[in-house]
Amino acid sequence: MVGAGIGGLTLAAALARVGLDCTVFDRAEHLSEVGAGLQLAPGTVKLLRRLGVGAGLAERSVRPLSLDLLRWEDGGLLSRAPLGATCEERYGAPYTTVHRGQLHALLLARTRAAVRPGHRLTAVEEQPDAVVLRFADGTEHRADVVVGADGIRSVVRSALAADDPVFSGQFMYRGLVPAQRFPALAADPRVRVWLGPGRHCVCYPVDGGRSLSFAATTPGAAPAEESWTAAAEAGAAAAAYRGWDATVVRLLDAADRVGRWALHDRTPLERWSTDRITLLGDAAHPMLPFAAQGANQAVEDAVTLAVRLAAAGAAAVPEALRRYQELRVPRTTDLQRSARERTARMHLPDGPDQRKRDVALARPHDPRETDWSYGYDALTVAVRGG
Repeated sequence: MVGAGIGGLTLAAALARVGLDCTVFDRAEHLSEVGAGLQLAPGTVKLLRRLGVGAGLAERSVRPLSLDLLRWEDGGLLSRAPLGATCEERYGAPYTTVHRGQLHALLLARTRAAVRPGHRLTAVEEQPDAVVLRFADGTEHRADVVVGADGIRSVVRSALAADDPVFSGQFMYRGLVPAQRFPALAADPRVRVWLGPGRHCVCYPVDGGRSLSFAATTPGAAPAEESWTAAAEAGAAAAAYRGWDATVVRLLDAADRVGRWALHDRTPLERWSTDRITLLGDAAHPMLPFAAQGANQAVEDAVTLAVRLAAAGAAAVPEALRRYQELRVPRTTDLQRSARERTARMHLPDGPDQRKRDVALARPHDPRETDWSYGYDALTVAVRGG
């Protein structure tokens, strides 16, 4: 497998659970706890519990009370969808928020022996009886099956499709703020989303409530180069939200370090598997973060693929990869498209369309609207094969 992110490590843990060995290659010299916050749906939490990281996740995560949509200029409540006990009672697991690095560390602790960092993949060659991986240091590795979990710039994907990431026209500022700097937000844990003209800001607690994670978008021109470690200029995030609710501006200005990323996705693929190669997570279906589904879908992918490989056996790997693709493509394609479509709706300028949206948001919450997302049972679907 190529890529030791959330999806790759989840797959390694899931394969170990069904008695299959794997080796995970990653380009990073050192695997570290980096990243920002993640929102995990109840179905994802249930899958992670089965993989043995439930106790650690419970200790490090937060169970927010609700998802609140707020007006940009004053923080007025537009919509509130209950989470907390309501979610747990309906789906058998909580909706949680967690720092990506802490979830990564929990998964890595279960798979460390199989992970080989410092291997930058340069080429993939599928042969009749194996797949050859070639790395920048001149080494090669032969595998029966290769899974590309190597992100939106996937080298493995390039062996299957000649496409490129698509810039969304949006950048995102991400950062962490000590919770004690905003005691009111910390004492009332919720996922808060301020909607406004051309941008939005999301904030929720992570690290057992000790930190607040934020993600704030802003429009911009396509970057000449993309970096996942780019630091924003001091004060740039707060300046981009000048005139917004004072809580937003203070929050963005309170982080000791703020990252700035250009947001890309790719056009959905109809086919992401061959007889010996397949894709997972952002390598298969990179999606904009506006639906908070990237990590959830990577975990669903991993469990589905592990189950289908275990059920098929070595002689039927091509069929297992084909079935995995059939089970996952419709769901992830819908979510990719939904994330793109949300951009305009979330960023409406004040006016008739915005007012119409806000009236629709004010309707009483119907929990059935989130069953497709929160209640999806990837394990049962994978076991039954559809």
